[in-house]
Amino acid sequence: MCALTDQAEVYRIDAVGLVCPLPVLRFKKRTQGLPSGTRVEFLADDVSGRRDLQALCEITGHQIESVHEEDNGVIRYRICLA
Repeated sequence: MCALTDQAEVYRIDAVGLVCPLPVLRFKKRTQGLPSGTRVEFLADDVSGRRDLQALCEITGHQIESVHEEDNGVIRYRICLA
């Protein structure tokens, strides 16, 4: 589980500009092998991939802690890896 502190290091994955299914595939590839409890900040601008990311997290046990859509269309996800 992720510690609930702002001091924890965050692993960042940028998938801005990629279209479905590439953002989710990038997330899956880049998080493979990361330890449980790692916090990931995932950036994407393909709104159609949101359901795929949620489904992947349900299957893997990862927890989406927050989703924030920025003014520029980028969606910033905070995810805790299982």
